[in-house]
Amino acid sequence: MSEQNDETEIWSRARTDSGEAFAELFRRHRDSVFRRAAALVDRMQDADDATAIAFFELWRKRRSVVLVDGTVLPWLLVAVTNTARNQRRGSVRYRRLLAALPRSDARDAEQEALTAIETEVLGIRLREALSVLDPKDAALLTLTALDGLSVADAAPLVGLKAGAARTRLMRARRRLQDRLGRHPSHVTWSLSEGERA
Repeated sequence: MSEQNDETEIWSRARTDSGEAFAELFRRHRDSVFRRAAALVDRMQDADDATAIAFFELWRKRRSVVLVDGTVLPWLLVAVTNTARNQRRGSVRYRRLLAALPRSDARDAEQEALTAIETEVLGIRLREALSVLDPKDAALLTLTALDGLSVADAAPLVGLKAGAARTRLMRARRRLQDRLGRHPSHVTWSLSEGERA
């Protein structure tokens, strides 16, 4: 092993948290590690990711990694090979899963888009309606209907007794449904869930 390739001193500094020494190791070996990854995966982005993961693992395990013939390159090549193979297996599983999913026709896709838009509009209307309520009432509605807390559990969180919270919640629910007008059906079920004591 030539002195030029001997990384003992650099690795010693890197193991004691020298970012500068670790950067030097990265500069020395980045291309070799990337080439190994690129030979094992389909996309260059995956090779970039595998390279980054290998160097991250080297840094994370720096206290236990041992040089081979005075260099960390063999360790990095094994690490990037394992990472790239795992990525490839994951990619194959993902493609198989996508292929196995039932295909929806254009009508279903259109219906899904319309439902998504309606849900978004309803969310905007709900946020607007909640914004005009008393903050304690809005918090009660959120804690009971969205977070699933009982009235008894939500009441002390907003500084109320359970009985007062039930009364305020009932009134707030009515005000909210009035503000939502003709289209409260999506929200009514969620709000009634907050009835639990």
